[in-house]
Amino acid sequence: MSDTLLQQLDDDGVLLLTLNRPRKKNAFNNEQWLAFRDALTAANTDPRVACVVITGAGTDFSSGVDLNDFADADGEHPFESSAKALVDFDKPVVSAARGVAVGGGATLLLHTDVVYVGSSLRLRFPFTALGLVPEWGSSYQLQAIIGARKAAELMYTSEWINAEKAVEVGIATACFDDEELLEKAMAKAREIAHWSISSLVETKKLMRNVHRAAIHSAMGGEAEGMSRLAGTPENIEGVVAIMEKRPANFKQFRK
Repeated sequence: MSDTLLQQLDDDGVLLLTLNRPRKKNAFNNEQWLAFRDALTAANTDPRVACVVITGAGTDFSSGVDLNDFADADGEHPFESSAKALVDFDKPVVSAARGVAVGGGATLLLHTDVVYVGSSLRLRFPFTALGLVPEWGSSYQLQAIIGARKAAELMYTSEWINAEKAVEVGIATACFDDEELLEKAMAKAREIAHWSISSLVETKKLMRNVHRAAIHSAMGGEAEGMSRLAGTPENIEGVVAIMEKRPANFKQFRK
């Protein structure tokens, strides 16, 4: 079991998964992607697990992919299988996010059923700022959740949004003070876990099946778009600008 992902199953059937790289704002490295995938795969068939809660250690949820550890693993980055594990997870998932939720840390939330956020939340879909395309099926899932117009605004601008706006547009279910966020999420998960697991699974399948094919289709298209744009001068400029904490200069490529 990896220490990049903490797991705790309580007597009520709630499995708490804590992203545990707080000094890196819980950015996913390869080890953490694999641990996340394996934990979800095991929980999906574990008869003791009725509901899962996902949160982040420290003051942040997740800053997405760790750019310092983005090497291929056996020809496929572990992000791919980890993303599919959550998309196809059959049991209810509650998320508790505070602080930074960026990139994969933001798109992960779109695949959780109940999204509770802390008042400190700062969320961003930064793909245009990186010269890339959306991932984790977010090109479909965000507009399915909040509507095409609002989704387009957030995706095209790569703007930061706070907890209040996340609730307002429909990304988040509710906002709480940071100090009570996890307690509220666990209480809701235990309320869910009280019921029949088979009923919960069948109910989630009915609610999600209308979207799953579209999400998988979107993920396929996103992978193709990512392969076209990753490593381009625009992508390199976007990444370097973020690392240097300066505005990106994309106009230099318009010649």
